[in-house]
Amino acid sequence: MRIPATSLAIIGLGVAVTALGLTKVKGNIGSGLAGFGLAHVVLGFLDALRGTVQD
Repeated sequence: MRIPATSLAIIGLGVAVTALGLTKVKGNIGSGLAGFGLAHVVLGFLDALRGTVQD
C-alpha cells in the first residue's frame, strides 16, 4: 500500500507540532499543542487508509 503525499504531509506536521508542544512549550498551551499534533497524526493515518473515490 502506498501512502499519498498529502497524508504524509499531515502526519509529518502532526509529529512536528506534537514534538514542539512536548519539548518547547510548557503548561496548558504545550498540552494543547501536543493534543492538536496527535490529532493530526491520527487524521493523517485515517486519510491514508481511506479508499479513493472513483466515478
